Amino acid sequence: MENKTKGKRILIIDDEENMRHMLKSMLVRYGYEITTATDGTEGHGILSTQSFDFILCDVQMPKMNGMEFLTAAKDKLLSTTVIMMSAYGNIDMAIEAMKLGAYDFISKPFKNEEIRLTIKKAEERERLKRENLELKDRICRIAGSLSFGNMVGRSQVMQDVFSIALKVARFNSTVLITGESGTGKELVAQGIHQESDRRTGPMVPVNCASIPENLIESELFGHVKGAFTGADKDKKGLFEVAEGGTLFLDEIGDIPVALQPKLLRVLQEGEIRPLGAARARSIDVRVIAATAKDLEAEMRTGQFREDLFYRLNVIPIRLPPLRERAEDIPLLCQFFITRFNDALGSSIKNVSPATMAALMQHGWPGNIRELENAIERAIVLADGNTLEVENFSLVNAGAIKPDGDSGYEGFSLKAGKAALEDRLIRKALTATGGNRTHAANMLEISHPSLLSKMKLYGIE
Repeated sequence: MENKTKGKRILIIDDEENMRHMLKSMLVRYGYEITTATDGTEGHGILSTQSFDFILCDVQMPKMNGMEFLTAAKDKLLSTTVIMMSAYGNIDMAIEAMKLGAYDFISKPFKNEEIRLTIKKAEERERLKRENLELKDRICRIAGSLSFGNMVGRSQVMQDVFSIALKVARFNSTVLITGESGTGKELVAQGIHQESDRRTGPMVPVNCASIPENLIESELFGHVKGAFTGADKDKKGLFEVAEGGTLFLDEIGDIPVALQPKLLRVLQEGEIRPLGAARARSIDVRVIAATAKDLEAEMRTGQFREDLFYRLNVIPIRLPPLRERAEDIPLLCQFFITRFNDALGSSIKNVSPATMAALMQHGWPGNIRELENAIERAIVLADGNTLEVENFSLVNAGAIKPDGDSGYEGFSLKAGKAALEDRLIRKALTATGGNRTHAANMLEISHPSLLSKMKLYGIE
C-alpha cells in the first residue's frame, strides 16, 4: 500500500482538532503526505503556495465554510480531487458540492475504511483519466503519422487495426492475431509490446511450427536436471525468458494437441511447471498468439482445443491481406524505398505511375513480405532513380499484370475462359494457403463447384 501512495499529498481542512488528528494519523500510515488547515481561509492560503493530489474538506466551518472554499479556490483546484465531509449533509448539499467541483461527499461520522476507500476510488478515477488522455494523444499521433510500430497504412481497415492494437496494449489480456502469411502479424505484436507498460521487458518470439514436437514442451516451459536423457542441467523455458515482458507464440495453430492443455493451464493459472519439476512456478508474462490457420475449422477436426481457442481469442485482431488494402501500396512502396535506400546506399526516389498501377493490380499472395522483397530486388536492378515495370518483371516475369489477364494468347473464348478460371483458382488457393472453403468464397462459387473445377484443371 505504501509504495502505491507514497508521494501523494492530501490537504485536510476541518475546524475540529480531533478530526484533523484522526485523519492525519490514519492516512500517514498508508503513505500519504498530510498538511492540515483549521478552516477554508487557511486552506485557501496554503493552496497559494502548495499543490495537493486530494483535499478532504469539512462543510461547516467558521470564517470560510466548505462551499465558500470550493468557490474561492476554483481556479486552483484544476488538478486536485476534493472530497467534502459533513455531519449535517443531505442530498441537496451533496449535489451542490458536486456542482461546485467536488468529487465526492461523505457524511460524518464515517468509518476509517470508508474514507480510505473513497480516496482509493478517487485515485483510480484520476489514473483512468490520465491514461485515457494519453491514449487519445497516442491514437491521434498514430492516425496522423499513418503508422503503428513498424507498420504503415492509411486505409480505414488498417487504421482500425492500429486503433484496436493501441487500446489493448495497456492491458494484459491475451491477443490472437490472425491473417495470411506475410501480413505483418509479428509487427503488430511488437507494436503492442512497445506501447505497453511491459516495453522495458523482453519481447520473445516463438515459431511454434519450427520446434520439433518432442522438444516444444521443454522449450516453452523449461526442464530440471535429470528430467530426461541428456538433461544435464536446469534450463529456463521461453516463458521464463519472457518474464516481465511479452511472449509471442507465432503459428499457434501448429502446437501439438497433447501440449495444448498445458498451455491452457499457463494462461489460466499464470504458472508453469518445468519438465521434471515437483512444483509449479508463478510467471508474469503477457501472451500474444498468431496464426494463418482457421482455428475454428481446426477445432471442428479436433486439431485445436475449443477451450484454448477461447482463452487465446480474448482480443481478436484480423490483419487483412494486401489485396484488400491496395490503397496502402503507394505508402508501403515509399516506406520500403526509404528503408532500402538507407540499407543499400541507393538513391531511388519513386515508382513510375505505370508501375504503381501494375503493383496495385497485382494480387500479392505473399502480402507485405512479397511486396517488400519485390521492392528490394527492383532497387538492386534499377538503372535510374525511378522504379519501372521491367525492374519487377525481370524478377518474376509476368507476375505483375492486371487481374483478368490469363496469359492465353489464342482466340477461343472457351479456351480463354478455362485459362482464366485455372489462373484465378490457383491464385485464390495460394492466397488462402490452400483453404478451399475460403478460396470458394473469394471466387464467389460454391465449394462443390470449386472441387469440380480443380479436378477438371488438374489442380492439387
